Amino acid sequence: MTNRRQYKLNNLDCASCASKIEERLSAIDAFSEVSVSFPTATLTLKAEGEPRALADRINLEISRVEPGCVAVEVSSDQAGAHTEQGHSHTHGEAEGKWQIGTVIAAAICFVAAYLCREISAVPAILSPILFVSSILLAGWPVFAAAVKSLRHISLDEHLLVTIAVVAASFMGDFAEAAALTLFFGVGELFEHYAVGRSRKSIAALSEIRPDTANLLLPDGATQQVAAQAVEVGATLQILPFERVPLDGVVLSGESTVDASAITGESAPQNAGPESELLSGMINGSGTLTMRVVNSYAQSAASRIIDMVENAAQRKAPAERLVTKFAKIYTPVVVVLAALLAIVPPLLGGDWKEWAHNALVFLVASCPCAFVLSVPLGFFAGVGAASKRGILVKGGCYIETLEKPGAVVFDKTGTLTTDQFTVTHIATVNGVSEQAVLEAAALAEYRSNHPIARSIVEAFGTIDETRISDFSETPGGGTCVIVDGEEILCGAERLMQAHGVDTSMLPDEMVYVARSGQLLGAVSVSGKLREDSALAVKQLRALGVNRIVMLTGDHEEAARNAAAACGITEYHAGLLPEEKLEILEQIKRESGVTAFVGDGINDAPVLAAADVGVAMGLGTDAAIEAGDVFLTNNQPSKLPQAIVLFRRCMRIIRFNITFALLVKGVVLVLGALSLAGMWAAVFADVGVTILAVLNSARILSKKA
Repeated sequence: MTNRRQYKLNNLDCASCASKIEERLSAIDAFSEVSVSFPTATLTLKAEGEPRALADRINLEISRVEPGCVAVEVSSDQAGAHTEQGHSHTHGEAEGKWQIGTVIAAAICFVAAYLCREISAVPAILSPILFVSSILLAGWPVFAAAVKSLRHISLDEHLLVTIAVVAASFMGDFAEAAALTLFFGVGELFEHYAVGRSRKSIAALSEIRPDTANLLLPDGATQQVAAQAVEVGATLQILPFERVPLDGVVLSGESTVDASAITGESAPQNAGPESELLSGMINGSGTLTMRVVNSYAQSAASRIIDMVENAAQRKAPAERLVTKFAKIYTPVVVVLAALLAIVPPLLGGDWKEWAHNALVFLVASCPCAFVLSVPLGFFAGVGAASKRGILVKGGCYIETLEKPGAVVFDKTGTLTTDQFTVTHIATVNGVSEQAVLEAAALAEYRSNHPIARSIVEAFGTIDETRISDFSETPGGGTCVIVDGEEILCGAERLMQAHGVDTSMLPDEMVYVARSGQLLGAVSVSGKLREDSALAVKQLRALGVNRIVMLTGDHEEAARNAAAACGITEYHAGLLPEEKLEILEQIKRESGVTAFVGDGINDAPVLAAADVGVAMGLGTDAAIEAGDVFLTNNQPSKLPQAIVLFRRCMRIIRFNITFALLVKGVVLVLGALSLAGMWAAVFADVGVTILAVLNSARILSKKA
């Protein structure tokens, strides 16, 4: 059986290594859908077989690319609870401190070497010895990594720097070789710090899900148990200032809850009997008891963590382009460097000068700034969105939703709430309003549609034993047998299909018929969400010129909702397949199209859109079909997402442009003997640090 598996990659060195591991594993037939995320140091793939054998095979292949990197399988319950490991080129906190110490010692040797060179009384041999000592102290991690790269015929920055250091030393320029290793070592430390800072910010998302819960026992006592062991229907006690471990409904108690980790909203919410609690919320000063409604794996916090951590599987085109670019770019610049070292001396140039230029060219050429900052940028975008109550399945949707040509909204449950009330009952042929309402309630009793629930609620208690042979037509209505008679309840098309004449009532209601005769109709209306009009206004301000509403509701209800939201283009009375047809037409006419739905009846349309935006975490079908999720059911989160994604893409594009520009200038100047090794190291490590820190800005609260 083929299963999706996730592994933590301990001691993952760098983004380039991550790309090579992904490429190598993807080439093996036994593995499919392979994705390696450097920001989270995780590997996900589909494979079949015994877990231990799979792990051994995976680690064997990884060792051929990155010796020392180890894949450890993570269970679904453990996902998101990882400890931070292997996030730098130097593995482990102790080793990191040791490297800081050696870099400081190297700096002391470097300064001492310069001083000795200027003091005539000091033996001449002492200065080169101190320079060599500085090289060895600062360069040992670089040289060790270079040996690994050479063993696997892999051109990375460590091998390039090592070649430059050896060549400079061979030419007798120990001072420059020492300066190169020292500057590179300091740069590596800063780079590790920048990457680690980004990773810690992202990893903080996993802290929203507690590992334990206070189970309320029948005798009134509580017992602390593992959250994943709690069953649906169990009763939990939520103490003051604790995180809610699972989704549930409050049974007793009064308090406030902080839902910012789930919805992005900082204002506290009141919680009392019948209130809904989501895992990850923080309880206020009151004590609450709640009934669990979702398992640990299906809880809101688990879904959020899962989506954020697995976002790397859906890479943006820019990510894939950078990876492909780096594979071509590096061999090309190595060949150019070789030509730079060989051709000019053959034409009469000074071999030492051109060898130095070639070394500068080599060091400056490393593509780390692209390979590292771009994935981090997209992952930071996913993390920043989640903090705002916007869940994104992958970086590809950040790039797609940046500039939508059209946004299409569902009405019921999206622009309007899913809370409906019966506002009017029309009757014909002397039938009472109560009889019409009763027939409608009996017909809708077994339906889960929000309109159906409101009709049942309006009537009251139903004798379910009277109902048989229930059937429901999506977008049409329901048909049941009650006391041996057929009752129909739904749209005009349902009545027409059963030969029921509705001409005596306007086409704006839920019709009710019994035994082929029209009894009357029920008017039901939903409340417009508070920010629906604001969402439409903000989308237009962002340049989204085409905003459309699609609904299965009748014409008048659609017209009123559209007018209230400021939407001029709408289509009413649609079946699910008709929504799909209109969406495809909009895509052809307007380009990239986002569809926003509540996820109940909209799964096919969500899947067909370029970006499917689901309100809330929704149903399992919505989770599967949707690409972006607005956890707090606010349509205005969509323009917020677009603003954030545009900022994310601006930063990523700036990083790429900045890196290319600096490297290009240094490469040209180096080839012309106008740039030294210090400039080359800045073009490599310095630019990488700046790009990574710039990517980390995406995680700031500013949108």
